[in-house]
Parts: sequence; C-alpha cells; structure tokens
Amino acid sequence: MLEAVGERHERARKIKPQYTEGPLLRVAGAHNQAEAEFIQGLLLEEGIPSLLRRSAGFDVPDFLAAGPRDVLVPEAALAAAREVLLEGELISPEAAGRTVAPGRLLVGLLVALALGALLVWLLSQVAG
Repeated sequence: MLEAVGERHERARKIKPQYTEGPLLRVAGAHNQAEAEFIQGLLLEEGIPSLLRRSAGFDVPDFLAAGPRDVLVPEAALAAAREVLLEGELISPEAAGRTVAPGRLLVGLLVALALGALLVWLLSQVAG
C-alpha cells in the first residue's frame, strides 16, 4: 500500500501545473490498453497529465485490456500533447489539427439546414 502511494506521489510530481486547466479533450487514440499506456507515459515525461478511457462502443467489461482507447488531456495541455505525439510520430500532422469546436460545428449544421430548406423551397416553386 505504501509503495503504491509513493508511486502516485512521484507521478504527481512530474505533472506541470500549467497543463492541468480546462476540460478534458481527446488528443489521440490507441488500438489497445498497452498502446494507450505507452502514449500516457510519453505525455507524463513531458509533464502532461492524461486520462485513458474506452472508446465509444467498446465500453464493455468483457474487453478488459482489448479494444481501442482514447487518450484525454486537459485543454491547457492540448497543444503541447500534440507536439509530443507529432515528434514521436504517434499522430499525423492532419490528425493534429482535426479538432472541431462545438460552436463551429453548430454553425455549419445550421448553414447546411438553411441551404437544404432553400433548395426544397426552390424546387417547390419550380414544380408548382
């Protein structure tokens, strides 16, 4: 028990406080638990805290260590984490910039809906 506490304390000492702010965001995906822990270790060595979770659709206890995992980091650490993972060639440059802000997604959906409604209206005017 005491050994586990010492290990957690040592791990916490590596984390840089400036990287702990903000909501958790997905920075990478892994094929299994071992790969996710490897990524988590790389991030920790740079002072970046991270959290692992089972990817959507694979949240089944029977999978245990099998199945894909998401690697999450606080928003303040996102850029640094992407840089570390790009250096290690664990993510591609295209994947590094692929995050879509919820507000931009909402605007895009509303524009698509408006264009669809306009198209339906135009077709009804031409047919009628």
